[in-house]
Amino acid sequence: MGAKEGFIQFKRETPVSRDPKERIGDYKEIYEPFSGEKLNQQAARCMDCGVPFCHNGCPLGNVIPEFNDAVYNQEWGQAISILHSTNNFPEFTGRICPAPCEASCVLGINKDPVAIELIEKNIAEKAYKLGLIKANPPEKRSGKKVAVIGSGPAGLAASDQLNQAGHEVTLFEKDAKVGGLLRYGIPDFKLEKWVIDRRVALMQEEGVIFTTNTEIGNTNQAEEILKAFDAVVLSTGAAHPRSLNIKGENYKGVHFAMEFLGKQNQVIGGEITENPISAKGKHVIVIGGGDTGSDCIGTSNRHGAASITQLELLPKPPKQRNNLNPWPEWPMTLKTSSSHEEGAERIFSILTKEFTGNEAGEVTGLTLVDIEWVEKGGRMTFEEIPGSERTVPCDLAFIAIGYMGPAQNGLLEAFGAETLENSLPKSKNYQSTNPKVFLAGDMRRGQSLVVWAISEGRETAVKVDEYLMGTSSLPQKDVSFFQVEEQIAG
Repeated sequence: MGAKEGFIQFKRETPVSRDPKERIGDYKEIYEPFSGEKLNQQAARCMDCGVPFCHNGCPLGNVIPEFNDAVYNQEWGQAISILHSTNNFPEFTGRICPAPCEASCVLGINKDPVAIELIEKNIAEKAYKLGLIKANPPEKRSGKKVAVIGSGPAGLAASDQLNQAGHEVTLFEKDAKVGGLLRYGIPDFKLEKWVIDRRVALMQEEGVIFTTNTEIGNTNQAEEILKAFDAVVLSTGAAHPRSLNIKGENYKGVHFAMEFLGKQNQVIGGEITENPISAKGKHVIVIGGGDTGSDCIGTSNRHGAASITQLELLPKPPKQRNNLNPWPEWPMTLKTSSSHEEGAERIFSILTKEFTGNEAGEVTGLTLVDIEWVEKGGRMTFEEIPGSERTVPCDLAFIAIGYMGPAQNGLLEAFGAETLENSLPKSKNYQSTNPKVFLAGDMRRGQSLVVWAISEGRETAVKVDEYLMGTSSLPQKDVSFFQVEEQIAG
C-alpha cells in the first residue's frame, strides 16, 4: 500500500453536511465538497491487512484495497478500472449504500473504519470529470435479443452486462422515466436524479434500448415478448408492501411510504406539479425505523410538517457493538440519519394498536402501547406494558415496515414462472421454472439493498449469456472466499 502508517497518521473524516435548517429548504444533496487532499488521506488509511474482510462485506466483491491504493497514488484511470470490474454504478452505491464493506473493515476492530463509500463516490465523479467514463459499445453483436422488465438497479445492471456481451437489450419500464427504486423511491437529497440520467444516457450510447411507459403484466404481452426475444429477465423488485393489519388502516391519511416518496420524486422530476400527499402543518407518524422511514422524515421536514414521530417495534440499539455482535458482523448499533438530524422524535419498543378517525373517514390519531422484550422458550418476544396505552394525534401516517415480495400483478404467472408459498418465484441459478425467463434483484431474493440488486443483475446476466451462447465471458463474483467460510463453518 502507498502509506504504510496512514491508518495511524490520519483519522477517519467524511464530508461536512449543510446546516439542517438550510437544507430542508431544498432537495439537493446535503454534503459539502470534499478536498482532494483529504480524500488522499482517507485512501491512505487503508492498511495492508493481509486478509481484506471488506471483500467479504461487499455484496459485489469490490476489490477495495486496490482501488484505495490507486486513489492514494492519484491513478484515477486504474481506480475506475478496478471499480468498474465489479460495480457498474459506483456513482449510485457511493451515495446510497449502507457500506457493509466498512462494517467488515479490519481497521474497524479498534479504530474507525476506512471511508470506503466516500472514496468510491469520488472515484466515479473524478472519472467522469476526466472523461474516463465514456460510451464503450461492444465490438461485435451476437444476434440474440434479450428483454429486461424493470429498470431498477438489478435491471440496469443486467442490461448493462448483457449489452456488453453483445446482445441486443431492450429494457421495459412501466413509469415515465428509467430508474425504478433509484428514481422513484430514494429522495433527491440522497441521490439527485441527474446522476441516474447521466448513466442512462451512456448506456443508450452503448446500445441499450429503453422503452418507458410500458407496463408488462398480462398473458398476451408476455407471449409477444417470449416470441420476440431469445431470453427475458424479470427485475421488477419487491413492490408488495407489508401491512400493519390493524383497525383503521384504511382511513384517509394513512399511506404506504412509497406512495409518498414516489409522488415527491415525480414532482421534482417535473412529471406532476404537486404531491397529492402533503405533510405541511400536519402531525406525521412514521411507522418503521429503517431507511425508508428515515426518507419519509426528511421529506416531511421539507414539506413543513408540524411534528414528526418515528415508531420502532424493536428496542433501542446500543451506541457501540456488544459481545453478542462482534466484528466483522454488521453492527446492530443506533444509527442517526441526516433526516433524524433535521428533526424527529424517535420512539422504540412500541406497538401500534389502531388508527382512530373522524366521520369523514380521515385519520385523527393512533393508539399505541409500550412493550417489553423478553425471552421465552429460547426466543425473543414482547409483552405489552400495562397502563401504557394511549392515543396520540396523527394527521398523516406512513407505513414503512418492509415488503412481502413481488407485486401481485400477474407478471410472474404470465411468464410461466412458478412461485413459492412466500410469493417469491422459484429459481435455480437465477433461472425461473420457465427456462427462457430469468430473475434478478429483490423480485428473486426479497427486499434487500441496492448493492445486492446490482450484484444480482450482474450474476443473472452471466446465466442468461450462458443460456444463449453456451458459455460466458462476463465476469463473475469470486465466491472462493465465501466457500472457504462455509467450509470452516461446516
